[in-house]
Amino acid sequence: MEMTTIQVELLDRVQERFEETLDKMTVEEANKMPHPLLKSVTWLFWHTAREIDMQISDLKGEEAMYTSNGWNKRFDLPLPDDTPEYKHTSEEAEQVTVSDKNLLSDYLDVSIKLAKDYLDNLNEDTLDKIVDENWSPPVTHQARLISIIDDAVMHSGQAVYTRRLVINE
Repeated sequence: MEMTTIQVELLDRVQERFEETLDKMTVEEANKMPHPLLKSVTWLFWHTAREIDMQISDLKGEEAMYTSNGWNKRFDLPLPDDTPEYKHTSEEAEQVTVSDKNLLSDYLDVSIKLAKDYLDNLNEDTLDKIVDENWSPPVTHQARLISIIDDAVMHSGQAVYTRRLVINE
């Protein structure tokens, strides 16, 4: 089995886990932070979709869909579009809320489709190519893809845990 096939299957599981989690919650529950150090399911969903979108778009040499396709306008968050969300304080994370859960599902869906399409068309001979020299050792194409998917898997598990805290399952 090719590495990219495994990655596509992992993305499918991430999406399923997030969707199952969101389906079991109201929008109010999804927006709730159960503790100042734990992000809401909404934040985890939004951040994961955004990271997939931003990093795959960067690998493609394109602007992220978050701004190019107007997702930033749909979310209408009181945060700058270039917010480094992985560094969000509790106060910033609390600002990531939605009034419609479908917005989260739709953005994650297009982000995962972007990643899967990219993986389906990837020439695996390019996996050893350096894509970021700001690290030691420099980051290869393969390492970046693994990092993107690993982050998504981790956050989908955090969403399940957060849901259980919020609705006391």
